[in-house]
Amino acid sequence: MEHRSRGEASPDTTSGSGKRKLGTITTAVPARMDRLPWAGFHWKVIIGLGTVWILDGLEVTLIGSLAARLVEPGSGLAITESQIGLAASIYILGACLGALFFGRLTDKWGRKKLFLITLVVYCIATLATALSIAPWMFFICRFFTGAGIGGEYAAVNSAVDELIPANYRGRVDILINGTYWLGATFGSFYSLFFLNSAMFAENLGWRFALGVGAVLGVVIIFVRRHVPESPRWLFIHGREGEADEIVSDIEEGVEEEKDESLEEVGRDDQITIHQRASIPFTEIAKTAFGKYPKRAVLCLALFIGQAFLYNGITFNLGTLYQSYYGIDAGRAPLLLALFAVVNFLGALILGPLFDKVGRRKMISGTYLGAALVSVPLYFVFISETGGLWGFVALLSLTFFIATAGASAAYLTVSEIFPMETRALAIAFFYAIGTGVGGMIGPLLFGNFIESGDRGLVGLGFLLAAGIMAMGGIAEIFLGVDAEGESLEDIAPPMTAEAPAQTPAEGSDER
Repeated sequence: MEHRSRGEASPDTTSGSGKRKLGTITTAVPARMDRLPWAGFHWKVIIGLGTVWILDGLEVTLIGSLAARLVEPGSGLAITESQIGLAASIYILGACLGALFFGRLTDKWGRKKLFLITLVVYCIATLATALSIAPWMFFICRFFTGAGIGGEYAAVNSAVDELIPANYRGRVDILINGTYWLGATFGSFYSLFFLNSAMFAENLGWRFALGVGAVLGVVIIFVRRHVPESPRWLFIHGREGEADEIVSDIEEGVEEEKDESLEEVGRDDQITIHQRASIPFTEIAKTAFGKYPKRAVLCLALFIGQAFLYNGITFNLGTLYQSYYGIDAGRAPLLLALFAVVNFLGALILGPLFDKVGRRKMISGTYLGAALVSVPLYFVFISETGGLWGFVALLSLTFFIATAGASAAYLTVSEIFPMETRALAIAFFYAIGTGVGGMIGPLLFGNFIESGDRGLVGLGFLLAAGIMAMGGIAEIFLGVDAEGESLEDIAPPMTAEAPAQTPAEGSDER
């Protein structure tokens, strides 16, 4: 069966100067990708691209676990506790700026080029962190480590959603984002191994622990080489021949694996595109935030809500266990590992419902559900009812629900803006959400915990619940029913030739 005839996309052509001739094409590439059954290719995408969150979870957890060793006189770094906190803020700053910088390049240069570049940045910066000999060097390396991870968020989320069929997009995106907690679990356990002074010198163990992240990154680079460029990005940027070839190869592989022919794609499923080599930032901003203001408000509410809850509580959880439940540094990583496992299970178990039940119901339900469970959590913490395990049980339930909602923030912004703005939109809302909720939350909770006043810490739980609830309410009124829908139907590409205009065109009216 000849696959190329389905797209009706002409091969790439170049002028005598070597530049591509851009024009208007009609293609069925999006419909061809969305109608694919689940196959081995999609597992390749998950394995190759989903690992970024494992690395982020590893990085954040690892530094917290290594903090006590780093501040010891024999660590070889001469860093203080306050400087460790500063390093955490620098990492977040790097992630925010890296997301914005690399997010723009991802929309301009392509998904594959950037998800390889950002991973190389992460590997080099992490290895340099392990070799740090002074606080200033440690700070610089943490900044670029964060920049690499932030860039990964934009490049990988956009690539995943453009390569996964519409009927599976929700659960896959949420599962991949949820793998952050696999990294956190791994970091909690293996840090104990490298911190064993009987096996590793005080000035070497923490360096080896950080070096593991760089080694994992190198392995992932080799895996990612086999993940193709997004065909959706290619045909818009004048490379429709490459897009058609990639989709045809995927289709042939799926047919061979399933031992059956794929259904034909009809002419009604085609889309007409005016190709562009690049799109000015001003035009991107005008489209994303001028044409879709309600969606922008929704994404801000979702990102700030989940960032405040997660960063505020998780960044200070070890200190909270130690200060209010007498858990020493040796036992804290085990409780943190349990917390991480529960979060991953939440994404794994609840994720499929985002495709079956729907985005609006599940996102609002997880945000509001997590907020509601935080209320009894407040009373258990204040009254000390049930002791440590009563608190752990309700905390686990809160975050079992919240983790799928938090992951859905990334899914939402990746789905509801035009393809040309997708990576930059992810970067923008990640940066704002992390910058507002991710920095204020940890600072506020840290001060509450340091006060020794259970009432203040309890107030922090209620405040986080309230901000999370605002995200759920925003989803009820502003959410987009994107389940099972093609990305091009949810938000038509800026370069698409518009069919007959409708009142809801573009739309925040969906």
